[in-house]
Amino acid sequence: MSASPLSEIRVGVIVIGRNEGERLKACLRSIPAGSDVVYVDSGSTDGSVEFAQGMGFDVVALDTSRGFTAARARNAGLERIGERGLDFVQMVDGDCELDIGWIDAALAAFVDHPDLAVVFGRRRERFPERSIYNRLCDEEWNVRRDAHGTTVWFVLRTAIGASM
Repeated sequence: MSASPLSEIRVGVIVIGRNEGERLKACLRSIPAGSDVVYVDSGSTDGSVEFAQGMGFDVVALDTSRGFTAARARNAGLERIGERGLDFVQMVDGDCELDIGWIDAALAAFVDHPDLAVVFGRRRERFPERSIYNRLCDEEWNVRRDAHGTTVWFVLRTAIGASM
């Protein structure tokens, strides 16, 4: 039996965060084993860098003399991971978790539809019942659903590289 076409695809994960604590730990633990991971830290003082390093992940600690933005962190992650010859990059914020099976579902969408550049799924608030704010965020993120995935962004690396 031949290997699945998905098993030949190289995927990287960029996680960004600052002082996310237990949320970051849950995020990093949700990443599928064997993934090529870069964690970009924006000046954490809560042990986030040490935790990510302890998991064996590559860490980029942003220069604290400049202001922090999510875009700056994502770009630093892309710069670090860009030389690794990956086919796709998943970006995720440190206070989010990847659903089991999300990356495989996103890859299947790319294989089934080679003209796609970006795949996204349903981002969910973990505890929408705990406050009106949580419930409103969960509803705001309720984009049109399809058969693939349930969380954040998945970006085709070659599309990003072509625009840089």
